[in-house]
Amino acid sequence: MTALTDLLHFDRQTQALGQVSGRLGWDQETMMSSGSSAQRGEEMAALEGVLHGRRSDPRVGEWLAVCEGEAVDQVTQAQLRQIKTAYERAVKVPGELAEAIASTTSMAQGKWAAARAADDFEAFAPILQEILALKVEEGQALAAGGDVYDAMLADYEPGTTASELDRMFGALRPGLVALRGEILEKPPAKSLQGSFDEAVQLQIASELAQCFGYDLSRGRIDKAVHPFSSGSGQDVRITTRTDPNDPFNCFYSTIHEVGHGCYEQNVDPDYTLTAIGQGASMGVHESQSRIYENQLGRSRGFTEFLFGKMRAGFGDFGIETADEFYKAVNSVRSGFIRTEADEVQYNLHVLLRFDLERAMIAGDLQVQDLQSAWNERFAADFGYDVPCASQGCLQDVHWSVGLFGYFPTYSLGNVYAGCLFSRMTEHIADLDDQLRVGDLSKATGWLQERLQRHGAVNLPRDTITQACDMAPSEAPLLAYLRNKFSDIYDLRL
Repeated sequence: MTALTDLLHFDRQTQALGQVSGRLGWDQETMMSSGSSAQRGEEMAALEGVLHGRRSDPRVGEWLAVCEGEAVDQVTQAQLRQIKTAYERAVKVPGELAEAIASTTSMAQGKWAAARAADDFEAFAPILQEILALKVEEGQALAAGGDVYDAMLADYEPGTTASELDRMFGALRPGLVALRGEILEKPPAKSLQGSFDEAVQLQIASELAQCFGYDLSRGRIDKAVHPFSSGSGQDVRITTRTDPNDPFNCFYSTIHEVGHGCYEQNVDPDYTLTAIGQGASMGVHESQSRIYENQLGRSRGFTEFLFGKMRAGFGDFGIETADEFYKAVNSVRSGFIRTEADEVQYNLHVLLRFDLERAMIAGDLQVQDLQSAWNERFAADFGYDVPCASQGCLQDVHWSVGLFGYFPTYSLGNVYAGCLFSRMTEHIADLDDQLRVGDLSKATGWLQERLQRHGAVNLPRDTITQACDMAPSEAPLLAYLRNKFSDIYDLRL
């Protein structure tokens, strides 16, 4: 046995245990009884302790030191890069702190759900304060004197800094605000009428998932309060939700999570249970979910296909033509919920969260003031008041599970998706004709070949640059949004 062989075998076992931990989290969100949360928190903390011990095992550092002098191929180099990054992170974070974060965030999920249901931010604030303190302590350990928020970002988007995101988001904001203002001066699109049976919603959602290439022999679709995906390789699970008055919530949540799920299912199987056997970053991951959901799923061609499925499943729902349906799918309206926001306004929701969490991490915003700060910022950005906590600062699960630094990857994913779609349309001339009949094979095949199969072989920015033959830029996204919504709402280009 060589140092390289020993290291890769050890890491494979660590990756497998990480998948088990993820499965516990999936069960907690989908199947677990509400009274089991305390025990589950202890279970997850124990497993996190084992994982942290393996990730920080001194032998990993010794193996890496030996391997760095060996000549290896690109794939193995990428594995060593990822293992080294995880090791260096793990040795900076005390095991007791890692366990405390796992235990606290596990319990916090139930408290967040209860507070959200009761519209009671004050009930959630104390444990959020605990989580924030733990995550700041972790960030300080990781930053080693550098910027704490940048250290948190590195967990989700390696190589990206808050100052870079500020520049990109600053370039996005004026165009989005201007486009939103022009659209809201126009007459609104028609709305769906009637009630939509849950069983039919879930059946259509399953059919849509398979249209986009999701393999149910290696996955499953369940319901959750906040849709998410979980797993990699041969076991990739997604969730969705239903609303009797809004089937789009179910369908587009499903397509969004299918984008995440297909990315994981389509990584080269040779990379399964290795350090490169998953998506390159959360921003790259989000590019897949957003291009599936928006550029493909909300396109004129695909909505014509979906219109036929909905007419067959639900009968008359108040919209008579495919063109009216396309406008309804892409309707821009006032609203409060990020996950339900249209393409034009979505990133404004994300930028709000990005700024508030940075302020909390820096100590410039106290947890007890979060709700009022959120409401003030929302009114300034959107022009109307938040009516309750469940439609404001309690709507997202992220902070309850300690995901500080995660929110900006949503907008970064939209930027990446804009770049990918711009290049895809150059390569697939008849794309809209294919989408019109529900054929996603060329589009998803293009993404699989250009991006998904490579997993985390390359760093995030390089992953997008190689897939698009261009460096990431916000310009293609802004051009796409301006062109699409100018057509829908008869705006001047």
